[in-house]
Amino acid sequence: MDLTSFPIIDHHAHPLLKPEATADPVGFRQWFTESTDPTIHAEHVPNSLFFRTGLRWLAELLDCEPTLDDYLAARASQPYDDWCRRLFTEANISLLLCDYGYTGPLAYAHSEMQGLLPCRVEPILRLEVLAQDLIVRHETFEDMREDFVATVGRARSEGYVALKSIIAYRSGLVVEAAPPEEAAAAFAPLKEVARRTGQVRLASKPLGDYLLGLAVEQAAAQNLPLQIHTGFGDRDADLRWANPLHLRALIERANCPLVLLHAGWPYYRELAHLAAIYPNVWLDLSLAIPFATTGIPAMLRDILGMAPLSKVMFATDAFTMPEIFWLAARWGRWGLGRILDEFIAEQFLSPAEAESAAAAILSGTAQRLYMV
Repeated sequence: MDLTSFPIIDHHAHPLLKPEATADPVGFRQWFTESTDPTIHAEHVPNSLFFRTGLRWLAELLDCEPTLDDYLAARASQPYDDWCRRLFTEANISLLLCDYGYTGPLAYAHSEMQGLLPCRVEPILRLEVLAQDLIVRHETFEDMREDFVATVGRARSEGYVALKSIIAYRSGLVVEAAPPEEAAAAFAPLKEVARRTGQVRLASKPLGDYLLGLAVEQAAAQNLPLQIHTGFGDRDADLRWANPLHLRALIERANCPLVLLHAGWPYYRELAHLAAIYPNVWLDLSLAIPFATTGIPAMLRDILGMAPLSKVMFATDAFTMPEIFWLAARWGRWGLGRILDEFIAEQFLSPAEAESAAAAILSGTAQRLYMV
């Protein structure tokens, strides 16, 4: 199936960086991997299928040789804003839901993203970043907790379309119902760090689990989806504790929609099972698409064989530069179209049913879930 005409609601992504961050070979190569190691960037990314295929596809767009130097020269010969708009238009991304917790001094702010891109851009509130800011700001656990609950409780009215947690990176997905006294005890040493350094990283399991529990309550009150990182990421994520099966207790006590991100890769079978049995669990395909490259159809065959077609949503988890968004859309449409063709040939779906599934996965389900 040719899915180029099917628009994408990219329900999980991150802001672009200013062009100077990706204008040279070092800055460009590093975003084709989740590794933060310069040796991986320099020696091994050029030998990855994601990079090699991506560079060839991108060079075809600019009618240049598929070498990094030639591509970067052709890219630099046009206004960066025009290049961003072209890639997003050709990717047929109609709406972007953006988590600004993954950011830095060269990242575009929300208003800049709205002005730069040819599609709507709506914000997602990252919980751990909010909590860290509040730990720095407040002297007592009680004041921090009150501000956290109030801020998350205003998320919908302040324009946020979802909440996001990266607790998988910080203390793992075995999220427990932490007592408030344990959370208060964990606040004290973090506050001491904040006083000394002016910043803090929330990696305390009692406090992280407690705040996520509060956020679940506030999400339920607003019917606001909560996105949770599962599966692979950079080296900060311990895959042993990022298996979405660890979330069972949280799933069973949560009354809000839970969007479990990245297909839980490599635990996508486990995540498909959770989506199949729990009404409040949705399965997101981002990051696994595009990084799984030629493995995407096999992954989708297993996922769509178990999870309801109405529970699966495409996104890019793209970041830093428009090329990643475009490549993710191309890999995703290729993989989904290929597996739906197989389902039609094998008489598992009719052509009309396959088209309906494609429309739901690429945009329809996200539109309904996020009410956008």
